[in-house]
Amino acid sequence: GRPGSVRGAMSHQEELEGQGTGMMRRGLESLESFSQAMEQRVEMYALVLVAICLCVLFKILNVNNSPEKSIFYCSNQKFLEEFLKRAPELAEPYIPTRFWGFSGHLQTIIQGVISRLHCPLVNGHRVSLKLTDGATVTYDLYHAIEAHPDQGDFTLCICPGIGNNSESVYIRRVVYNAQLNGYRVCVLNHIGTLATVPVTSPRIFMYGNTADYAAMIKDVVRRFPSTNMVCVGFSMGGNLITKYLGEPRVKPNNVVAGISVCQGYDANRAMQMLLEWKGFRRLYIYAMTENMKSIIRRWHTALFTEDVKQKLGITERQVFNSATLQELDDVYTRKLAGFNNVTDFYNAMSCTHHMKNIRVPMVFINSKDDPIVPPPLLEIVRDAALKYENMIYVEQKFGGHLGFYEGGFFYSNPLTWQDRMVIHIAHALVADGNKKVVDDLTEFEEENNLKVHRTGSLDTASESDSEYSSWKKLGANLKLESFNAGMTSDCTSLDSSDPGTPTQLTPPNTPVIRRKIPLGLNVFPQ
Repeated sequence: GRPGSVRGAMSHQEELEGQGTGMMRRGLESLESFSQAMEQRVEMYALVLVAICLCVLFKILNVNNSPEKSIFYCSNQKFLEEFLKRAPELAEPYIPTRFWGFSGHLQTIIQGVISRLHCPLVNGHRVSLKLTDGATVTYDLYHAIEAHPDQGDFTLCICPGIGNNSESVYIRRVVYNAQLNGYRVCVLNHIGTLATVPVTSPRIFMYGNTADYAAMIKDVVRRFPSTNMVCVGFSMGGNLITKYLGEPRVKPNNVVAGISVCQGYDANRAMQMLLEWKGFRRLYIYAMTENMKSIIRRWHTALFTEDVKQKLGITERQVFNSATLQELDDVYTRKLAGFNNVTDFYNAMSCTHHMKNIRVPMVFINSKDDPIVPPPLLEIVRDAALKYENMIYVEQKFGGHLGFYEGGFFYSNPLTWQDRMVIHIAHALVADGNKKVVDDLTEFEEENNLKVHRTGSLDTASESDSEYSSWKKLGANLKLESFNAGMTSDCTSLDSSDPGTPTQLTPPNTPVIRRKIPLGLNVFPQ
């Protein structure tokens, strides 16, 4: 009986083992099918994720767009036709870099990186001027390399963007291209932006203070009395030169035209839009604020004297704790300029109130995808160009802020569309028959109900109170007389008055990528 029981036990055990094996096999099969299903699902999720990433990338890069021609706005059709005959390149389509050039954000951000790969070496002479408020203004002077097509003497007077100077990459590209096309070039170095040039008065540059630029113009005319000058401004510099050309004081007859690129026209409206998160504009204003604070921090000893702090009631802590440019201007800049509130300060700094008084041909360029100058601001210049006969507004769909890179799939051409068009526009503006200067000052005064200062000096401090008060009639809430308290354009050159005397040599501008202070994203051209 015992062997039978043993066999029964063994068969029972084998049966149990068989059942266990079957369950294990079924479990493994279920696990395998589950893993296969999971792999298929993961693959599906991966494909969906890749599709989403590609959609977002294509949306950001705008790769489904195609090159487009610029749109021109001008109330004087004959003037526009003659202008385009002299600059036919403007009528051709702008072809952005294929992979990333259709994105305004990437055009703006990559500007400070890729541009250094094609940065030309330029050497000039640095000229120092002393203004009546004690400020030291410097500008760099570059002579033409080739002869001008018209065989004349022409000078481009460049005003860079906020916090920029002659060492900024996009400025050096324009300078080099201008030299090759027969132009002498002078570039204003905004006070405080050069680490090698000390600040000698308790102020740096301001958005609309044209004193520094006027001082440069005056000195260039002294050195080259027969030159024809074209005022060129980029971003904030565009606002500055437009305001300079429209201010009711006599400019030298040498100034024959103006070119503005990527400016915002109205500081009040621009600041309100920059404080919005739409289009990531808040990030740009953060970068601009940190850049301004770093400049102020560098020269805090000269800027925050005991006299300034007591008279204006400002401290370094207030300035360095500012979260936005508007807050910085409210606690510091507008007080320095003598304004009771930041709204009045921005009104006075904006060129929009002066555009009607410009008496020389003026060309404005903006892109519709500029993340810093949103499309609503472009209504200002569009309306002005359709109202005043001597203005042309060129509107491009792409280009970003001071980008306008063109050609290639990933790497752009050495010169940007902006670099080329500035020269083509300058050629067209200085051509015979396009030079327009206000000769009848009496007519100008009657049109604007004001009296123009007629002395040879450009010193606004020499104007009487009655003459200066007439400036207020140009626009609501303008307090331009605030600048009468020291910020003037009268200057004395720190070097010889002989135009042929060599001046201080500009330091070599090598395309070295500088290490930035970690105070914020430096997305602006340096």
